[in-house]
Amino acid sequence: MKRIHVFYAAGLLAVCGMAPLHATVTIQSLTSSLASPQSLGSTVIWSAKATDSSSKDDLTFQFNVTPPNGTPAMVKDFNIGTLSAGTWTSLPFVWTTIAKEGLYTIQVVAKDFITGESATKSATFELNTRVSLGVVNVNKTGNALVALFSAPSCAAGSTMRVAFYTGTATPNYTNWAPCQPPVSMNFYVAGMLPLTTYSMYAQTSTGGKLTNSTTLTFTTEALPTSLPAGFLPSFTVNTPAPEDDPNPMLLWAFTKLIVPVATDLNGHINWYYGNGAGTLLTRPVPGSATMLTIQNGESWDSSNTTQQLLREIDLAGNTIHETNTGVIANQLVAMGAQDATPCGKVTEPLKSGEACLNDFHHDAIRYEIGSQQYTAFMAHIEKLFPAGTQGHAGTALVDVLSEMVIVLNSSWQVVWYYDAFNQLDITRTAPLGETCSAGTSDCPTNLFLSTSANDWTHANTVDYVAASSTQNPDSGDFLVSMRDQDQVIRINYNQGAGSCAPPPAASCIGWYMGPPDGYPVLSNSFTITNPTGDPWPWFSHQHDVTYANSGLPLTIDGPTGPLTGPLLTIFDNGNTRYSAPPLGLGSNCGPSDCNSRGMALIVDEATFTAKPVLLQDLKVKTTALGGAGLLSNNNYFFATGINTAVPTEGIEILPTKGEATGTVIMNVQGSSYSYRGWQMPNLYTPPDL
Repeated sequence: MKRIHVFYAAGLLAVCGMAPLHATVTIQSLTSSLASPQSLGSTVIWSAKATDSSSKDDLTFQFNVTPPNGTPAMVKDFNIGTLSAGTWTSLPFVWTTIAKEGLYTIQVVAKDFITGESATKSATFELNTRVSLGVVNVNKTGNALVALFSAPSCAAGSTMRVAFYTGTATPNYTNWAPCQPPVSMNFYVAGMLPLTTYSMYAQTSTGGKLTNSTTLTFTTEALPTSLPAGFLPSFTVNTPAPEDDPNPMLLWAFTKLIVPVATDLNGHINWYYGNGAGTLLTRPVPGSATMLTIQNGESWDSSNTTQQLLREIDLAGNTIHETNTGVIANQLVAMGAQDATPCGKVTEPLKSGEACLNDFHHDAIRYEIGSQQYTAFMAHIEKLFPAGTQGHAGTALVDVLSEMVIVLNSSWQVVWYYDAFNQLDITRTAPLGETCSAGTSDCPTNLFLSTSANDWTHANTVDYVAASSTQNPDSGDFLVSMRDQDQVIRINYNQGAGSCAPPPAASCIGWYMGPPDGYPVLSNSFTITNPTGDPWPWFSHQHDVTYANSGLPLTIDGPTGPLTGPLLTIFDNGNTRYSAPPLGLGSNCGPSDCNSRGMALIVDEATFTAKPVLLQDLKVKTTALGGAGLLSNNNYFFATGINTAVPTEGIEILPTKGEATGTVIMNVQGSSYSYRGWQMPNLYTPPDL
């Protein structure tokens, strides 16, 4: 058996004058589930069939869409088809858009990456406006709690949004959208309670003047009793929120069999996503009314189907972009990444240095550099090391699990990556010595290189620092939280110009933050102040470590008075802190160190000092998962994770002036664990990272 790097193989065959010169890929058909034309917002399922004369190779399919008078955009990247009787059939391409009416071009590319041969086929499809006689209208969607509002075109240079409300309540608003005459304007309206009648109108801004359309009514449907991909959770209010809370929505990242939902502060569901399988909601995207998710599904060259897909979805649950582990791994290999071979392409005999990309995990974020959008996310990589690595007993090779941080451009193609194995000291073991085996919590379903792996880093957060260099020394870089190392690191991304090349190149890690846990303190490590005399002031096994307000300096009152600087909010799970001595405090953790904590730190890079302004006992021991954030009213929000006795809680903390603690003013408890959570005004204004 052999190990195959598909891009390398294609190049070798071309040089040798072999299969690429003779193999032929032919697309036989590209068909749609509905006949053209249809109305904007209709769901059309596309399928392609093709043949490949190189019968031993996998055939992959990519789908691109060109809008009216626009440029092609990749929507679903290369993924494996299914072979039957010599014909390959693509996975279904489910296409929906409300962008504009007109004639769209759907293109499929079928490609054999071993031979390099490909073929394309296109079809046109017309989408008609939903606006008749210049009158606004509102329609149902496939989601019981989401409406499609359509309005006539508006003048160039103007913007439009939709207001929606019940009774005499203050309206919520969608995002502003630029007018595109002569095409109509279309909005998904989301964040509505079931079986409730809402009033809606379009609001146009022209030169600062607001004009409202006719007001329509829309009644939402009942919550579905069953979903194709899971179940809806239930909620209990433990501490009622203030009636005037400026952040009246909770977004919950339930996963596995419980679907992501949003609720009001009374625990009533007002949004859900039920279209994906095993969906992990990583982040809502500010300003776009979309969300980034990691989902289960078929993937090219994969060894399993768990957490193989990265999808951007809209509020109606439609997929805007999709990629998969197979195509990402192959792009990385083409860029020279040594540890990114798809796990499905690694074959025996295994040897030291063997590595593969297993799945996507934990986080995906959207950010902008200038006018360009980028998406960063993490992927698990396994790598074999010599016997004895990290203190392993025996003569077997040691499987170690870590990750890459991968960056996609606006076309969802890989342009940059960080490989932890190239940058971190492999001899620094995880303080608690966690291991992964197939099917265990937070590990890939199928470890490919061994039956057990050292869960070495377990990174769970990537944060892009958007603040300028005059506002934050970390400007243009990534922060990555490594749970099992009890560390946060800064990666010198430098707006994409930074290099994380393997040794002998210099390390691209700018600094380390976290407890030393018996290891020598690194020269570029932070220390922490301890104004409260806490026996363990540092975080450990932390989650959702991000700068508030995009990393801009903030003035926050703490136990020593007001402090100014960039503010990190952290869910401090505390696993190492309350572990047995001598590493942790053990039974000596009282009175406020025996549980998970909500934490906020002012970061002073002039002195490499982290200064706590919040150390809040959350009264529950959460061994994994969790969310944290600063709210618009300068309160804090924390979402607890896995606890066998107390399911997920969303908690709002009102800080106490002059202290490192605060008062719980809201606590809503879910019926299952949630990976993360967010508190915000509505689905259109999530917190800025």
